[in-house]
Amino acid sequence: MLSIEKLNQFYGESHTLWDLDLDVPEGQCTCVMGRNGVGKTTLMKAVMGEVAVADGQLRYEDGAEGEVELTQKPIEARSRLGIGYVPQGRQIFPLLTVEDNLRTGLAARRDGVKKIPERVFDLFPVLKDMKHRRGGDLSGGQQQQLAIGRALVIEPRLLILDEPGEGIQPNIVSQIGQVIRQLINEDGLTVLLVEQKLPFARKYADRFVIMDRGRPVAKGAINELSDELIQQHLTV
Repeated sequence: MLSIEKLNQFYGESHTLWDLDLDVPEGQCTCVMGRNGVGKTTLMKAVMGEVAVADGQLRYEDGAEGEVELTQKPIEARSRLGIGYVPQGRQIFPLLTVEDNLRTGLAARRDGVKKIPERVFDLFPVLKDMKHRRGGDLSGGQQQQLAIGRALVIEPRLLILDEPGEGIQPNIVSQIGQVIRQLINEDGLTVLLVEQKLPFARKYADRFVIMDRGRPVAKGAINELSDELIQQHLTV
C-alpha cells in the first residue's frame, strides 16, 4: 500500500529522518512506536506533505491510478488519492458544528460527493446525536471521534492516526481501537498508527515499527514485540 525508501527530512540544520525505509502492508494496522522526539510525527507529516522532504521516495498504491509517487503531490492531492489523516491534537474547528466539521472533509473526495457517509455515524453514533453542537463544546474523547470521522468522510484507503488515544478517557480509547479493527476487517482499510500505549498497540495493531533517531531500529509482527525490545527502545 505504502512503500517508503531512503527518506530524509531536515528542520533547518537538524537531520530528522535518516534514510528511512518502511513498508505499510495493505489491509493491516502498522504501529510506529518510539520515545519522544525520534521522528514519528515528522514521518506522518512527511507522508501527508505537511513537511518537505530532502530526498527519498513515498510510493503509494492507488486503486485508480496505480503506483503514485507522493513526494510530487501537494497535500490536497494526497487526500484525493484516498489518504485520511488525523493529526496529533485533533485540530478540529471549535466554532463549527459537528456536522460542518465533517463536511470540511468532503472537499477532498475524488468523486465529488457532498453527503456525509452514513458509515461515519454508524461507527461513531455520538456524532449523529451531537451534529448540531459546536466542536469546541465536545469532550476530548468526542473531539477525537470527530477528527477521525472527518478523515473517514473521504472513505480513505489509507488512514494515518497520530496518537489517537492521547489525553482521552479509556472507554473512548477502547472504542477507537475497535473501530480501527472494524474498518480493517470489514472495509479492507490500511492503517498507519503512531501510538505510545503498549496495551493498545498489542491489542489492535498487526505490525510494529520502532524508531530511534529518525530511523527504524526494529520491526515485525506485533506478537514479536518482545520485552527486550521494549526495554531497549521504549522504556523511559
